[in-house]
Amino acid sequence: MNDNEIIDEATPLRDEVERHVRKLIHPLKDENELKDVLKVKLTKKEFKVFKAWANNSDLEALKEKIGINEERYGNLSLKLIKKLNQEKLKQEMYL
Repeated sequence: MNDNEIIDEATPLRDEVERHVRKLIHPLKDENELKDVLKVKLTKKEFKVFKAWANNSDLEALKEKIGINEERYGNLSLKLIKKLNQEKLKQEMYL
């Protein structure tokens, strides 16, 4: 795989991490490696919400599917963003 293929490759998870992490000091891993790290470090519901954000999915349908109300979604979102900003997790997401 050459550099042009990497640049052209869709990276919704990486883009979403960059949107929520306050201070990135190293480049992020590629999309598949990042997905593996997040799958391990986030709860199933947090990971599903994060993927929905990354893919601009219907959040109302997701909330209904995973059985959470608006208040729980708000709390889960805050916790998720805090986790993404933890140094330990950021270290695992870096190349």
